[in-house]
Amino acid sequence: MQIQLTWDDPITEEPQQHTAPLPIAIGRELAQLPTELAGEPVYQVVLLSANNEISRCHALIMAIDGQIILEDRSTNGTHLNGERITRARRPLTSGDTLQIGTYTITVSVLQPIAETQDLNRSSTIIFNPDTTIVSADQVAPEPVRQSTIIFDPDTDRLEPQAPPPGRAVTTRNVFPPARLFAEERVSISALHATGFPVEETEYAALGGGMGSFVWVDTLRIAGVKPERITVLSIQKKPYGRYETLLKNCQIPRYKRIRSGSDSCPDNIWGWPGYAIREAWRDTFSGRVGAALGYLWQVFAEPAFADTYTPIADNVFKSMDREADRIGWDRMVRYGSIRSIRKTEDGRYVIAYSATRPPGPPDYRFLVARYVHLCTGYPAIKLLDDLQDYRERTGDVQTVVHGYEPHDHVFEQLERKGGTLVIRGFGIVGSQIMDRVYKARMVNPRIFVVHLSRSPKLGQRFGRAKRYVENHWEFQPFNWPKGTWGGDMRAMLEAADPLRRRELLEAWGGTTTASRGPWRKIINQGLREGWYTIKFGTVDKVERSPDGKPITFVRSNEYHGIDKIEADFVIDCTGLISDPREQPLLNDLITHYNLDLNPQKRLHVENDFEIAKMRNDRARMYAAGIITLGGPYAPVDTFLGLQYAAHRAVEALATHRAPGVRYIEGLGSLWQWVKWATNQAP
Repeated sequence: MQIQLTWDDPITEEPQQHTAPLPIAIGRELAQLPTELAGEPVYQVVLLSANNEISRCHALIMAIDGQIILEDRSTNGTHLNGERITRARRPLTSGDTLQIGTYTITVSVLQPIAETQDLNRSSTIIFNPDTTIVSADQVAPEPVRQSTIIFDPDTDRLEPQAPPPGRAVTTRNVFPPARLFAEERVSISALHATGFPVEETEYAALGGGMGSFVWVDTLRIAGVKPERITVLSIQKKPYGRYETLLKNCQIPRYKRIRSGSDSCPDNIWGWPGYAIREAWRDTFSGRVGAALGYLWQVFAEPAFADTYTPIADNVFKSMDREADRIGWDRMVRYGSIRSIRKTEDGRYVIAYSATRPPGPPDYRFLVARYVHLCTGYPAIKLLDDLQDYRERTGDVQTVVHGYEPHDHVFEQLERKGGTLVIRGFGIVGSQIMDRVYKARMVNPRIFVVHLSRSPKLGQRFGRAKRYVENHWEFQPFNWPKGTWGGDMRAMLEAADPLRRRELLEAWGGTTTASRGPWRKIINQGLREGWYTIKFGTVDKVERSPDGKPITFVRSNEYHGIDKIEADFVIDCTGLISDPREQPLLNDLITHYNLDLNPQKRLHVENDFEIAKMRNDRARMYAAGIITLGGPYAPVDTFLGLQYAAHRAVEALATHRAPGVRYIEGLGSLWQWVKWATNQAP
């Protein structure tokens, strides 16, 4: 009997589909299978959950006496068609819906498979919110029909793919081979002996997102030809995942994002910045006043004018232009990365799957001498009390994270009105408030309670102090601008890891940009009484008889507990940035005992090299949030990604890597002219 499981990724909304024979085990991570299934060909589907709302072995789907049965084996329970079952069995039929953590899975019963089909003992699929990757040490043998499940970013649907020519697919394939990848260094001849295709490249960018894009862009400008660069990605566009997160937190393409005019992923020189480009377009569109306004913002921010921020659509269209200019599509290939190892000849091997489901496995090895690792945020994280509420109730509609899709919240508020509880005062919280204001134009019977542990007094560093208004702490960008390239950047780079942690804690904090129209919304809400700020510690969140979340708050102002009944709660506290939550990175950290800095991120040198991964002449570099705590503070900003890329490429030039030149002097000017006239580097 074959079962098809389909769902939308709870973070990206991307559809996922998986077809497998019975029995099927569903859980959070690889675990010992139930003893009663010992000796059977079990297919295990692993759904990542950083908050442990999904148990290690959460549920089983199996056939008993000719009937398909769901068995819940978790402590949190499984919802079958809305009914919560815990430690119990229920019959399953085609069309039934399972709620496991944040995953809503539809079950379809397919035609029985042929009795002669040979299946392996066990198979594991890991779905990751950022990139679909599987740790080599965790991989068990897989059936022929399907390996990793990857949403096809080129077609927006799952499509079959024929077996790769020249190699028969057998059910004995284990990829990557566990014994081979258990070694410290892998033999190239051993790779060829596996029968899987072995490809070679000079430079490999792993991740395919914004960080990969700016590194490849810098490499191309430094002189490296596209034939020498390979990008492994599951995204069609380098900004695909970033755009999804923006959309989820109420920042569609037409809105402005939190970045500066001169932080341009498409332009390493930063000039002309977005403000000048926007002013140029508006001038020729007859909007001279608006054009002058942008220029005034750049020269007068933040003392006399709101900080200029670019429109998301302009950023993405500029990146599309640069991608065409450098030949991005020629370098990118679809790849779900499974594992990375050093090779005996002084390079690295990347094991990946080029499969576009539901086709058979197309496993490959990519061997490269210089590798850039930028995988982004692995997951979102709910506050503990909200996570506990979702685990106990299975309710993922009334309690949501700001980075999850949650348009249904505002659709219902616009129809019926109601009360919204917001947790968190950062940039996501400000965008939620902006969306609330628009919803109140449709239905004024919408009220907001904003919860915070304590009043905001304004972070201090030396004589500097952040401005605070209505307990919102304002700063134009994630980090003070002095950390971008001034004395604070130099201070951080010169500091040891512990001092870096102290500096980052002093400079950091939850802030948002000061924008006049948005600040007026807060003041208006306080004045009219539909917006309330409350301080205290949340004891728990319970569900009312009519299905609403009730927040119990222990007030800081007096003894006693307040009870806030709301229609919805939105958690705006942020994303998980721990690299150990990323299976690929966790495998790399564990296998090579990589150093972590006091921030529990990858320890990198000042040029962003992972020193412990050095392999003769081969070098591996990292960028993005997984390097927080290193030599640069705003590592997950546009400018931070470009800074890391520039330092890494400078190091490659010093190292005399093939084709890499310093970007300086007349050569840099000539490359800027090529950029301005849209000529290939």
